[in-house]
Amino acid sequence: MPKGGRKGGHKGRVRQYTSPEEIDAQIKAEHEKAREAELEEGGEGVSKDPTKEKKDQSSDESDEDDDYQQKRKGVEGLIDIENPNRAAQASKKVTQLELEGPKELSRREREEIEKQKAKERYMKMHLAGKTDQAKADLARLAIIRKQREEAAKKKEEEKKLKDTTGAAAKGLQSMSLNK
Repeated sequence: MPKGGRKGGHKGRVRQYTSPEEIDAQIKAEHEKAREAELEEGGEGVSKDPTKEKKDQSSDESDEDDDYQQKRKGVEGLIDIENPNRAAQASKKVTQLELEGPKELSRREREEIEKQKAKERYMKMHLAGKTDQAKADLARLAIIRKQREEAAKKKEEEKKLKDTTGAAAKGLQSMSLNK
């Protein structure tokens, strides 16, 4: 046990984070409790206004913001701070979505497409022999072809020379044998 008879501190524990779904569920549970409290205060025999009931069904998100601002507890009423993580996300209806319009690409996607097009253009020019690298490659290939042709000619000349010298040597040997 540490000094003073205390247990360990809080700093070594594993932190637990709440997911956005859990936060939404907690907010909805708070709203349901608040509505039940309103029904109990107003009496069970008294029914709600039908227009207010339609409003509750159609726009839950706007009611969440209103309820949150009305039910500030403790110091929250004195301090005016808005938590960006708490803000409700406005969801779009299917009719509001613009599927037909052209989709704007992100900067990375645009750069990647431009890079691919530039590479394709370069390969076409390279195959046509218009780039510096292609010209250098073709010149190198021409030099290699010339060297190979010269080497082939030298081999043929040496072969002919060997054949002629070999035949002459055979002729001399045969003449010497004939004597």
